[in-house]
Amino acid sequence: MASDDIAQLVEALSKTHVGDGDLSFKGLGLKLDNAASVEELVRDIEHHQSLRALCLEGNTVGVDAARAIAKALESKELLQRCYWSDMFTGRLRSEIPTALRSLGGALMIAGARLTELDLSDNAFGPDGVKGIEQLLKSPTCHTLRELKLNNCGMGIGGGKILADALIECHRSSSALGAPLKLRVFIAGRNRLENEGACALAKAFQLMGSLEEVHMPQNGINYTGMMALASAMRHNPELRVINFNDNTFTKKGMLAMVQALKQLRNVEVINFGDCLVRCEGAIALAGVLRDGLPVLKELNLSFGEITDAAALVVAQAAMEKPHMEKVDLNGNCLGEEGCEALREAMENMDKADMLASLSDDEGEPDEDDDEEEEEEEDGDDDNESSDDDGATDNCNELSEEDDETVKENGIITKEDSPEKPQGPAEVMDFLSCPSVEKLLQLGDMRTTLQQQMDASDPHKAADALLKITSLYNEEPETRAAVFEAMDAMLMKLLSASALQSYCFLSTLLVKMGLLKGEGKMKKVPLVPGQLLCLEHATQQEYFSQHHASLLHTFTSRNSGALKSCSATGERLRAALEKKCNNNH
Repeated sequence: MASDDIAQLVEALSKTHVGDGDLSFKGLGLKLDNAASVEELVRDIEHHQSLRALCLEGNTVGVDAARAIAKALESKELLQRCYWSDMFTGRLRSEIPTALRSLGGALMIAGARLTELDLSDNAFGPDGVKGIEQLLKSPTCHTLRELKLNNCGMGIGGGKILADALIECHRSSSALGAPLKLRVFIAGRNRLENEGACALAKAFQLMGSLEEVHMPQNGINYTGMMALASAMRHNPELRVINFNDNTFTKKGMLAMVQALKQLRNVEVINFGDCLVRCEGAIALAGVLRDGLPVLKELNLSFGEITDAAALVVAQAAMEKPHMEKVDLNGNCLGEEGCEALREAMENMDKADMLASLSDDEGEPDEDDDEEEEEEEDGDDDNESSDDDGATDNCNELSEEDDETVKENGIITKEDSPEKPQGPAEVMDFLSCPSVEKLLQLGDMRTTLQQQMDASDPHKAADALLKITSLYNEEPETRAAVFEAMDAMLMKLLSASALQSYCFLSTLLVKMGLLKGEGKMKKVPLVPGQLLCLEHATQQEYFSQHHASLLHTFTSRNSGALKSCSATGERLRAALEKKCNNNH
């Protein structure tokens, strides 16, 4: 080694941080190619008798240098934390697995018990995961609490290898009576996609110990998100969930909110840039009404959420006692929508909690909406064929967990028993409603609610709109329609806030007040339907927060009710009165 190089190394090592049990060479920019280049570094390691943490971040380590470092680590049984991020810059990808095997093998020889392993920013791909596979399966990682693999380019293959290694680690550690209890998992920017996500979901579900999950920017769409959602439900201590910059769409988001409904310790949710959209945002607002008691931060930025949906979710979030920040930047609020959101937050004395809206995308054009709907129809067809393999993997996970997956989320079989068939007259009426059939039902009208299921919002919304379309001013007919509608809504709106919000958002889509996903057809509105809703808002079963949701959309999308302008005004007035009613 040249004398100048040695002098440079000595100078760099003089900046080494040595704490109580910690040894750090962070950010020294050392180019460590061979054994000679690491002599001083190895000597420091050898002299540190009680080494518990070793940081090599920000240097570049070759194969021979890694072997020399590994030799020094073979006696460090007390080592618990390895900060080995960004330490292969400029190295051939083929070198990295060999270097990692040397370092990992040394830890196993030493009998170390790791609690934290950070290999982020190493871009080692699937082969790099193979380089740590045996380490992750070994007793050295039975005690692992934090695993950080951010920006490693693992890909689908690496994700599967990692998942299998974690599952084996859990199996072998459980056999010894001390199962793996990983708390923090970080693997953003790894191109895991659906298959990698589904594989890791199995490991997460098995461990059930996660407190933080960070998997941003991994190309995961709804099939992978549904698997991850199912796994999240089995990790009751979760505090931080970060899936930023993946693609939820409606199916993935509804599955995720079903999981959030059961998690009581979540403090941070980051679903920014995930195409949450309006129906997903409304569903999350429903969960906020009933659950997430300690939530502090909510990020729904860049999610194609419009002004009314943003108001609904912000109002629900602001009622959480520990809330500190709500990020709705980069959505489609428009100038008036942004101002309305700021005003609503100010009225609740929570203006300081709202993140900047400087990157708002503006209100979507109607022409853009039509084009997007056409594109989504095509995308749905493509996804159904392209994701067959991923869907099968996810279904395997769901079967193990004894669940069925519906469009409005994940519903356990036990929670959704098959409904008994109603009387023939009731079923005939529902299949083809008419005033004559409704009147003939008599006392059986109240049994219509037995055929309504809050977990099937499409069927419920269709039935409600069909029945209310029969309204007319003839007293007997009006009373019969009100009786049937009241029975149905009393059941649907007394369900959980999540289910009732999903029902109402579906109703809004069918009424043309909300842009939905997929091929849901809008129903041509007639005045009688709005008069029936006006009646409903005056009933005890219709809560203030349900009225607030409908009022937000009817007041901000008045054009959708222009065919029934007079009755639309009456409905808006009734909703506003309900919202302002303190009783």
